Amino acid sequence: MQIERTKLEGVVVITPRRFPDSRGFFCESWNSRQMAEDGMDQDWVQDNHSMSVQPGTLRGLHYQSPPHAQAKLLRCGRGVLFDVVVDIRKGSPSYGEWVGVELSYENGRQLFVPAGFLHGFVTRVPDTEINYKCSDYYAPECDGAVRYDCPVIGIDWGLGDTKPALSEKDAAAPTLESFDSPFVYQVSL
Repeated sequence: MQIERTKLEGVVVITPRRFPDSRGFFCESWNSRQMAEDGMDQDWVQDNHSMSVQPGTLRGLHYQSPPHAQAKLLRCGRGVLFDVVVDIRKGSPSYGEWVGVELSYENGRQLFVPAGFLHGFVTRVPDTEINYKCSDYYAPECDGAVRYDCPVIGIDWGLGDTKPALSEKDAAAPTLESFDSPFVYQVSL
């Protein structure tokens, strides 16, 4: 597996090696032993699968707060999406900064996101699917969101003048300025 660190501490792009043959390919998408050696010692308890019919569907920016904060491992099963992560750990040197990564069926890339970050994505083509593992179970009382178009964060979603397809929850989410993050930055040793 190829491991690429991003500018946000703990957020990692993983590109598993594919073994193609005339039938298709095989890849190992997660290996706990290898990932622990690379600093991603994570147990997964829930797998989610989302499908978005139209291009420009934007889901996010979401988080799940403690005591049910979630780390996630995301990959695109079909189509193309632009996946975004924002640091919301109070005291972090990169608080409010974001990274974006294109995930697609073709490139096979995955994104590892530890707890303490907002997550969202926008689809680029019809019928795009995202699959992701979570380190804790969904807890509605801990579910939250921050606006995708918050000017303080300044994410370039690559939409131009196109209005994204949003849920009511995402359209009504607060901006980062009015958000009191439940996450605190802890220095890695």
